[in-house]
Amino acid sequence: MIATLITATVIPPAAATPPGATTPLDTTGLYRIVATRNGRVIYAHSFNGHPDTALCNNQSLTKSVVSLLIGIAIGKKYIPSIDEPITTYFPELNNDSDPRKRRIKIRDIMNQASGLWHENLETPNGIPDYLKLDDQTKYVLDQPMLSDPGAVFHYNNAATHLLSAILTKATRQSTLAFAQAYLFGPLHIKNVQWDKMKDGYYDGCGLLSLHLTTDDMNRIGTLLLTQGEFEHRQVVPKAWIDQIVHPTQTYPTPWGFQGSRYALCYYHYTYENDSLTYGLGWGGQFLVTDPPKGLVVTVNQDPNSPRALQQSIDFTQHGWEELYKKLIFKSKKALE
Repeated sequence: MIATLITATVIPPAAATPPGATTPLDTTGLYRIVATRNGRVIYAHSFNGHPDTALCNNQSLTKSVVSLLIGIAIGKKYIPSIDEPITTYFPELNNDSDPRKRRIKIRDIMNQASGLWHENLETPNGIPDYLKLDDQTKYVLDQPMLSDPGAVFHYNNAATHLLSAILTKATRQSTLAFAQAYLFGPLHIKNVQWDKMKDGYYDGCGLLSLHLTTDDMNRIGTLLLTQGEFEHRQVVPKAWIDQIVHPTQTYPTPWGFQGSRYALCYYHYTYENDSLTYGLGWGGQFLVTDPPKGLVVTVNQDPNSPRALQQSIDFTQHGWEELYKKLIFKSKKALE
């Protein structure tokens, strides 16, 4: 069983625990892991009776997919650039008493640094109260600014959802329809579940979530390795992939792999001298790309598990390294 193969080095809680002791990684909430290298499946396994083709709740990996859609929209001239002020799509902000709202750019939203009202992840009722709103988009835009645009990183689902509204306004089609035409369709992704917020826009942040199979999410991740190409077709503009993988401005984050930085709805982390670009969703949903190795790993776990937070921590602190070294390549020699 794979659970006996994935092991995690545990920091001993007491002196009685031998240094370097290992314990099997808790796979209680694990659904599926898929790893590909240079487009070839090198590992795929489902756990706990989870069907291989079941749709998974990707949580904030939704943001990473929306980021690709923004890049596609820029490439097709629907959106001028990520430095476009959001007043282009929300002209009502021109009449707001706070002039800072007129300086917010799409880039600021994608960097979690818009300064806009957020749903207070730090409080138990923050997300439920936000989801109950009749018009999430209007509410966020109407609230007082919390900081200057670009100045402060604060993880903000409420603001990120605006990206879906921007896509819809810019392309004059729903976010889902745009994705089906220009991302899911070209990648042969047919099985999709994506719900709308009460404001009528498809969820852009992951609180309702884009649901895909683990395998299909992995296929999306390969676009970061192929400069946006799939089957000799340029699905995402190369220039946008370059911006995602090599962002000009990043912000430190207190979660994910230790020392990660955030930009354009992706995280960045250096592992064994390789620059990883990855997406992260609540409960241990991961899309990890290692461009130098041609590697893409997708992980889906139960976001409703009592261990949801710990599942993510376990993967970043133990699971990734064990998966990378023991299950995928067996030895460093295989990486050469």
